[in-house]
Amino acid sequence: MDVESSFELIEKAKQGDSDAQDALLLRYRPRIMRWATGRMPGYARDFTDTEDIVQVALVGLVSNFDSFRYEGEWSLQAYLRKAVINEIRQQIRRRGRSPDVGSLPENLESADLCPYEYAVGKEVFARYTAALDTLSAIEQEAVIAWVELGCSHKEIMLLVEKPTVDAARMFVTRALEKLAKVMAASLGR
Repeated sequence: MDVESSFELIEKAKQGDSDAQDALLLRYRPRIMRWATGRMPGYARDFTDTEDIVQVALVGLVSNFDSFRYEGEWSLQAYLRKAVINEIRQQIRRRGRSPDVGSLPENLESADLCPYEYAVGKEVFARYTAALDTLSAIEQEAVIAWVELGCSHKEIMLLVEKPTVDAARMFVTRALEKLAKVMAASLGR
């Protein structure tokens, strides 16, 4: 992430600066792609893939710059994640309205997991998600940025508006410790 904040880029983009808009999209597209991969259920895909869903979210951002409420570097990332989830829901609704190509047995269950679920396992993923909900919004963003998006501590420093990289590292560490305690407690330890 360069030193120009997302807030500054958004303000410039609102005034029609296409370079600022491009810089924002270049900054957030890879993260959102990484986060969104595997989240769309296979049965709802049809001809839509993750790239399409992310593109819809980014176009929505560009269309709504004027109404976007900036609350810190993390708010743009959260906005895009919410837009991706909304588009996935829209795809699922669309799929529900379209006729079935063929009937499937009632008890058929997909054995496929999204890449993240596959890596940590369904049970751990459920505990992680539940524990994540117990953190504050800014702690959630820091943990998601570190664990799911692979952001550096420098990027997280800008994201959560900490004064130094070390302060961001400590913030992430503390949030992860809280998360781990909640996850351990859910096991009865």
